[in-house]
Parts: sequence; structure tokens; C-alpha cells
Amino acid sequence: MTYGPIRKIRSEDTWWEIRRAWERGETGASLALRYNVGLSNLWRRRASEGWRRLKGEDPPPEPLEGWPRYARRQREAFNDRLRDARDLAQCLMETAKDERLMQAPHWHIPWLYWWRAEHLGPAATARDRARARETGQPWAEVFWDDDGRLKPLEVLDAEMARLHPQELRDELGVPEDVEI
Repeated sequence: MTYGPIRKIRSEDTWWEIRRAWERGETGASLALRYNVGLSNLWRRRASEGWRRLKGEDPPPEPLEGWPRYARRQREAFNDRLRDARDLAQCLMETAKDERLMQAPHWHIPWLYWWRAEHLGPAATARDRARARETGQPWAEVFWDDDGRLKPLEVLDAEMARLHPQELRDELGVPEDVEI
């Protein structure tokens, strides 16, 4: 006597339940386990019968640490970014009051000059250049072209980094032997 594989035959009602559950978003593996059907058989039926998920996109996968911890960590990161943005805004507002830009951190000076040139015009640009020369700033001769026009912001940022390489290294946390 020969024995062959035992075939599991499920009723059409069972397959209808499996299909509805899959269309509502359950995974094929969980349905195969629950209804004791082969996963490959489930996929074959799904393809041949044209099953479609009813919902839009899959929900985001739960983070390893769980949603409550993830949300708390994200909120702390958001609060840190918000605090940094507010500190920067406060710094820029204080600096904007001082036309000499003496209180501004080096990395914000190019943007401040650019903003003043864009919004206050050529007269402010000429005053800024004259003040930089009077106070002996190292960027006084490299931020403006021969005609007194302020160079593009990207050039100003690069010049500031060139003029203050050690400060940039400190900001980036890069050791001396690494090229920046």
C-alpha cells in the first residue's frame, strides 16, 4: 500500500474568510497558520483570484523600543531642535541690532552680510564693507569684489571656513590630521 501526501481541502467559506482577512491587512503567514493552509497555496489563490488590499498603505512598522519610548525620544529631539532654532533666532536678532556684527558667531556673519545686502541694498553693503575694514576684520578684503558688491553666500561661507580652519575643526569635531 502506498501513501501519498495528505491533502488539506478547505471549503470555499474558509477561503472567503481568508481572503477578507488578507484584504483587511492581515499577513499571509498569520492567515496560513490560523487556518492551517499552505502559504504557497494562499499566494497562488491570491494571484489567481486577484485579491487586493482594501486599505491604503501599510501602517508604519513599530519601532524596536515601542511607540511610547519612540514618541518620547522624538519629542526630546524635536525640543532640542526647537531650542537650538530659538537660540539662533535670539542670536541673530541681537546681532541684527548691532550693525557692526561684532556679537555674531563667525558662521553666521556671511549670512548676515548676505541678508543685509539682499534686503537693505547697496548702501548697507557699502557701510558693511567700510565697517569691516575699519575694525580690521580678516574677511574685509575677500567678501566683496573690486566693485564693492558682496560675493555669493556660498563663497562667503567658504571664505569664512578658510579664514578660521581651527574653529571649523572644533565645530565639526574633526581632528587635526583630517582634511576639511
